[in-house]
Amino acid sequence: MKILQICHKPPFPPIDGGCIAINNITQGLIKAGHDVKVLAISTAKHPLVDSLEFKEYASKTHFESVFVDTSLNYFQAFKSLFLRESYHVKRFVSKSFSAKIAEVLSKESYDIIQLESIFVAPYISLIKSYSNAKIVMRLHNIEHLVWERLIQNESHRSKALVLKMMTRNFRRYENSCLKKIDGFMTISEVDYSYFHAQYPDLKGATIPFGVNMDDYENEEEYFPSDKPELFYLGSMNWLPNKEGLLWFLEEVWEKIVEKFPDVTLTIAGRGITEDISKYQSDRVIIVGEVEDAKEFMLSKDIMIVPILSGSGVRVKIIEGMALGKTIITTSVGLEGLDVTDGQNIFVADTPEKFVELIEKCIKTPDLCDIIGENAEHFVTLYHNNDIITQQIIDFYKSILELKK
Repeated sequence: MKILQICHKPPFPPIDGGCIAINNITQGLIKAGHDVKVLAISTAKHPLVDSLEFKEYASKTHFESVFVDTSLNYFQAFKSLFLRESYHVKRFVSKSFSAKIAEVLSKESYDIIQLESIFVAPYISLIKSYSNAKIVMRLHNIEHLVWERLIQNESHRSKALVLKMMTRNFRRYENSCLKKIDGFMTISEVDYSYFHAQYPDLKGATIPFGVNMDDYENEEEYFPSDKPELFYLGSMNWLPNKEGLLWFLEEVWEKIVEKFPDVTLTIAGRGITEDISKYQSDRVIIVGEVEDAKEFMLSKDIMIVPILSGSGVRVKIIEGMALGKTIITTSVGLEGLDVTDGQNIFVADTPEKFVELIEKCIKTPDLCDIIGENAEHFVTLYHNNDIITQQIIDFYKSILELKK
């Protein structure tokens, strides 16, 4: 099959969960013998990163991109608000990117055009005017739900009111754009149930995030430290990550230090801001973006993922499990994952529960070894990228059988 993958950000380098999720599909399809072209929007937040590895990736994927300025424009935001348009999506609309899509589709024909998220949905009509390919949308999250949950934790009333109005427009747009496509894929069953309820006649499937298990071979000990080290890994460019980490630092961390003065927390990720860096101390080590995320995770012990809002599946949790890490997250953090609390992951929704579980991990490292081994086994069974890729191919074939 010939597949065009249209993305709202460059999938390479795979530096955050969204990029990894997109890139793993690309690599899986190419490995399975399909011809894939990646067309992406680059932004100030997600720029192109030139390197020898990127040049190899670009050659392999026939990669092309166009820069779009998605920075906040207050005038356009308020204009969209009163026109009942989704400013979240409108930021990605660009005449230059439209021209690039038209150019690409004028030169080549494709069997499947996969849209990565609703942020590239505004280009559906243009795509249809140039191509007879089936259009599949991959929905990484219920995007408006991310914002609805963030609003619940917003303390500024005026800001919450504006965000609520914007999110209402966002929800309206997200629910309407599916009627223009031929099929959709979600990463979690929760998300599938939501979108299927909106459009029960539209062909859809739940196809989870997959990893290449060869990249996660773990010969290290699951619990390498004599003095256990907590760690956090996530981009602060995604608001639910920042919100959850600040909550952990403000509400949980001091309670842990009171019980275990020698325990450290290492924070890694892109976009570390002042309100997080101010917690830097002998026990809170902030390293920012790391060159090798897998190497970083293997060097630490207990992974914390304190997510309070958001939607979809946390890719970093899957990666941590693939490496056999002991992970403590929230009920929101494990949404979309068929994991079992106390068997292959731990769940804490309150500061007290986080402290209780961290104490359990520190006092019973053998239990953490068991949790880590079970976690690795879970990913091998349910998130192997070779198996996931075949599910995607089968779904494509079912879409191609649909009548025009």
